[in-house]
Amino acid sequence: MRSIPVSAADPAPLLAVEGLKVHFHTRDGVVRAVDGVDFQVAAGQTLGIVGESGSGKTVSSLTLLRLAPPPAKIVAGRVMFEGEDLLTQSDKRLAEIRGRRMAMIFQNPATSLNPVLSIGSQLTEILRWHTGASAKAARERAAELLALVGISDPVARLRQYPHELSGGMKQRVGIARALLCEPSLLLADEPTTALDVTIQAQILDLLADLRQRLGMAMVLVTHDMGVVARMADRITVMYAGRVCETADAVTIFNAPQHPYTRALLESVPRVDHSYSGARRVLPSIAGRPPDLLHAPPGCRFHDRCPEATAECRQVMPREHVVAAGHTVSCLRRGSPGESAP
Repeated sequence: MRSIPVSAADPAPLLAVEGLKVHFHTRDGVVRAVDGVDFQVAAGQTLGIVGESGSGKTVSSLTLLRLAPPPAKIVAGRVMFEGEDLLTQSDKRLAEIRGRRMAMIFQNPATSLNPVLSIGSQLTEILRWHTGASAKAARERAAELLALVGISDPVARLRQYPHELSGGMKQRVGIARALLCEPSLLLADEPTTALDVTIQAQILDLLADLRQRLGMAMVLVTHDMGVVARMADRITVMYAGRVCETADAVTIFNAPQHPYTRALLESVPRVDHSYSGARRVLPSIAGRPPDLLHAPPGCRFHDRCPEATAECRQVMPREHVVAAGHTVSCLRRGSPGESAP
């Protein structure tokens, strides 16, 4: 198991994920959805995890709270949060941490909210469980949080049910639910999925404001490079269950090292580029992500990479430090290799 080097002057991270492996054991074989992932989050910092669908972003984030659904199995790794390895804690201890110290905004608020319980019931239950607050105090706190996330007439909303709210309002309720106990770390899994662009902008502005006001750290999972450019301090790029590159946001956007990171950035329109003439069509990444049930040997990106060599097709690259705080997994960038599983 590997850990990302930090300097002696760096404080201990709030969250440190080391060598995380999550496999799905199916009738057809083993799917290595997360296959040796490392990343860290400092207190008050936002880490963006980006990559195509199927790269392992959501499974990684759900595993932090041991919420990855069956048949997922945690095969290896550590999730160190505030000095505790969450993967070895009892169910009782995890219940104390979930929602209290680490909370999550789920991808689809329409399915994460219980349709047969009122908004008030779903919010006050969390507060009463974690804090022992009275029913009255819990409802007052829930109404306060609904107002904080921009929901009008919050007292009336507590009596409503999820089907009575719009998609944007449901997402705001999901954010309020995650913030009820003022966690030190917020996991946001595609928090703007299925929302129109105006509501997306409002939700992102809200998250940025709440992060600053409450001083919490955030792990933002998304496939949208524009979102991480706006929100993240550091970025981890994932592909086919592995980490390609990790660095601060400025470095990722101005000096990316991994071919996949560069390909992602080139496929996004930029205001400082001209798309007339030969650049009328945005470049796309050729091919498709690999089938993780039958993962290819070597670098997972080799069959779509314009720089791939014979070695890339046989040897799996490991994370390599190219500069302080900047790691890349690419044989062409000096990464050491390891035997393919």
